[in-house]
Formats: sequence, C-alpha cells, structure tokens
Amino acid sequence: MFLVGFRRSILALLIATAFSFSTSIVFGQDSTGKSADQPAADSPKDQSKDGDPLKRPLNEKEKRANEKRFKQEVSGSYKKWLDEDVRWIITDEERSAFKQLSNDEERDQFIEAFWQRRDPTPDTIENEFKEEHYRRIAYANEHFAAGIPGWKSDRGRMYIMYGAADEIESHPSGGSYERPMEEGGGSTSTYPFEDWRYRYIEGIGQEVIIEFVDTCMCGDYHMTMDRSEKDALLYTPNAGLTLYEQMGMANKSSRFNGGLERLGTGPFNQDLQTKQFDRLEQFAKLNKPPAVKFKDLEEIVSHKITVNLMPFDVRADFVKVTSDTVLTPVTIQVKNRDITFVNKEGVQRGTVNIFGRVATLSGRIAQTFEDTVQVDVPSELLPKTVENSQVYWKALPLKPGHYRLDVVVKDVNGDRVGNWSKSLLVPDFGDEHLTNSSLIVADQMYPVATKDIGTGSFVIGTMKVRPRVPPADGKPVSFKRNQKMNATNKEVVHTTESTEQMGNIGDQVTLQKSLSAGNLEPGLYRIEIKVNDNISKQTVGPTATFSVE
Repeated sequence: MFLVGFRRSILALLIATAFSFSTSIVFGQDSTGKSADQPAADSPKDQSKDGDPLKRPLNEKEKRANEKRFKQEVSGSYKKWLDEDVRWIITDEERSAFKQLSNDEERDQFIEAFWQRRDPTPDTIENEFKEEHYRRIAYANEHFAAGIPGWKSDRGRMYIMYGAADEIESHPSGGSYERPMEEGGGSTSTYPFEDWRYRYIEGIGQEVIIEFVDTCMCGDYHMTMDRSEKDALLYTPNAGLTLYEQMGMANKSSRFNGGLERLGTGPFNQDLQTKQFDRLEQFAKLNKPPAVKFKDLEEIVSHKITVNLMPFDVRADFVKVTSDTVLTPVTIQVKNRDITFVNKEGVQRGTVNIFGRVATLSGRIAQTFEDTVQVDVPSELLPKTVENSQVYWKALPLKPGHYRLDVVVKDVNGDRVGNWSKSLLVPDFGDEHLTNSSLIVADQMYPVATKDIGTGSFVIGTMKVRPRVPPADGKPVSFKRNQKMNATNKEVVHTTESTEQMGNIGDQVTLQKSLSAGNLEPGLYRIEIKVNDNISKQTVGPTATFSVE
C-alpha cells in the first residue's frame, strides 16, 4: 500500500487534464541498496575517514568548490543563521569552517557546538548566552532601526556584541555643543551623536568610549574614530573655533594637515598624534567578534556520546495542508523485544514514555509532544509477539523551513532511555511548481468514517494511513512471508492514469494504491511513480523501496 499527494502548477490550476500518472513496481535489487522512501531527516551523516569534518585535508581548489557549493545549495535557514543571527559574534575561523562542512548533519552539529562553546553554565539546560544574544537582537531591531534593520546598524552591532553601555551621553538633535578640553575646548554646533561608555570590555580594556554620529540627520548613527566628525561647522571658516583658535594661538586650517582626527590643538590634547594608534587599535578590536571560551578550532564541532540504550526507529513525512502550512507526521516504532514487560494479574504490561521537540536553528521551539504508549499482552502469548512492533504517530503542523527534531523514548519498567536527533527540512509546496508530498509505504490504509476525517492517529485527510518505518540501518521496510528472497529486476506491475479518468480534481490530487504482499515473490521491490504536468511540462518522480520476506 502506498500514498502520495501532488501539487499542480498554478498555470494548470483549472485544467482537468493537466496530469498523467505512470506507476510501476520493479522487482529486484535497488541500485543503492537502501530505502528510497526514507526522508531526509533519516539520511545517514557523511563521515570522513578521520570522523571530524574539520580535519579532512582540503586543498585550495576543494575549499573554493565547497564555498561555491555552499552558496548554491545551502538552505536559506543556514544562510540566515550565518549572515544574520551570528554575523557579529562568529569568528573568521568558525565562519570558514562552517562553509567547508559538506552536509546538513555536520552543520547542525556545528551550530549546537557553537552555542555550547559560549554557554557560561554548560551543566544546565539553559544557555544564558544564547538567550541573551537573541534578546539583544530583538532590542536592536526595536530601538536602532533606521532604513535598515536595527541589527545591521552600528549601534545595533555594538549592542549585540557587548550589551548595554554603562553610560550613554545622547544628543539626539545635535545643536550647540561645548567641547571638552581634550577635544580642543570652545563652542560649536553638532550633528546628532551619542557617546557610549563601557567601564570594561574583555579583550579591549577599561573606560572604552564609542562615538556614533548621525551626519545624514536620518537616524542612521555610524561608529566613528574621528571625534570631529560630529562637528557641523568643521568646514565653515572661522566658525566653531577651538579655545586656542579663538585666542589666535592656532589656525583652523591646521586641523587638515593629516592625522586621524581633525580636532584642532588645545591645552589638553597636545598628544593627539601619539594617541591615534591607540584609537585605531581600539576601533579594530571593537570590530572583531567577542572572545569565546575556547580558542582551538578543533572544539568547533564537538562529538557527543549519543545514548541509545533503548532502540527505536523514526520517520517523518510531509503533506501539504495550506499554502504556508505542512502537516508533518512523525512515526515512532518500538519493537516488543526492546520493551520490558511486567506481570499484572496474568497480563504482561509494557509501558513506554515518548517525548518529542521540534526547534528552529535559532533554538525557538516550534512544537513539542509527549505521550505514553502502553502494551498489554496475555502472558501465554508474549513469546509469540516478541517480533511485533508498537507504532506511535503524531502529526505536527509546521511552516516550511529547517528544523531539528529530537525524540526521547523511555522504557519505564526497564528504566532504559534512547534518544534520536536529526535535521528536518520541511519543504515549501508552492503554487508555482509541480511538487509531491512524501511517498508513504503503509501496512494499513483505508477510508475513515465521516466523523473521523482529519482526526485521530494515522489519519491524513479522509484516509487512515499507518506508515511502515524503515530501520535505522538503512534497510528498506519489509513485509513478511517467511520465504527465501530472489532478485530478477523485472517489472511486475505497471499502470497509467490521467486526470481525464479522475475528473475535476482541483489543484491537488492524492494517489493511493494497495498491493497484496501475498501476491509478490520474496525479494526487494522499488515503487516508481512518474507524474507529468502536460501544461507546464514539469515532471516529478518519487520512488520508494520495500522488501517481501
């Protein structure tokens, strides 16, 4: 039994004859030897010979190729994380290493390790650094936006990197200004500006003062090294003079004889030239990402021990619901032989607790679920059911994007725990392209009563569909016949359908077929579905693999 849904091109929205379907079942060994219907979330992680993707020897040509592929293939969520979320706090080494990673699994591991390296309390669940970082981004967007998002502005950047200043001297309207003696003294008129003072910044020093000037009078304050940049009368002859210039002891033109700042000499700033290197050094340090806990690049990708004493299998499918919502059924399968049963008045009872969480790359929790699965088997029948499986199903509505799915399963009686974590790429079923939902190979599929449509476990629309979950070792789902397997690579079923036969199906169609495993010889089978949109000339071809034993 299998089920798959298709979304038509918007150009063919009203054309009832836009589709043709060709379905075939091929008997024989799949070329990959693996289940083709296994979702991206279950794909095994590519491993180098050394195990650590950062230790793989790459020449310059390979590095350039990796960066080019990164730009072309990496999903928007990873690019957003790199170019927006952590743009101001990621080091150059980390950025370069991230671009060299070859698959989403390594990137997820990198992101997790990135935040762990900065966690001030690694022994707790909360990561205070990460929470504070995203709070600062939200604050910057709210308070420092000026034609560009607040996080992109200089004030937003400093706030995200170093937090709130200890003191802020603000001149939002500019105007008349009495210069301090270290700036030459005297009166002038200024553009809007702010001076932020930090008592101490690690790696930079004490009494750090950062000046921001709004020379365009548009709210876009930029960080400056030159304190004279705020002087609105800087280029006006005989206006805005310093104390020495008013006394005839200096000439305003001498401000433009070179140097970092154009403040003009005064009684307390005779050493401007000697201090300009200190200002350059401070400016350079302020533009670098803040120091992190570990300096060693080997710590960028950490290798954690995954506890999986309680084995189980997981699959995720994707079914279009609305233009911006995708139903994501998560199916969890636990074999009876891995559950600890205890005798309860002649009945063997096993209890399994399940917890799941779906989170975005930034750590925002999108969905959680938790439930208890209880299995009761008469004592005399328990040995006969040891190879049976318990299947748990949860449908999660998600928006298209990249997520991380974490599942924890606990055998209550045996006090064993297993965990499973994978990336989850929820596709965008847009109207402009021909797309298909997951191709689901199921062991149960039948219509439900009208009152049960869209509700209950394993119910997708009007059908109850219980997926077969492929094992974690990459083998295909199997149907038992207890016979010897053979492989001939010949076609055993071939059917063709079109929307002329189906009638007016609208912009979405679900294809469902049932096959009897009893009619198939033992072996490995591949389902191939080819869908042709005769209007837009687009084609999709989902496949799946299963075995009959």
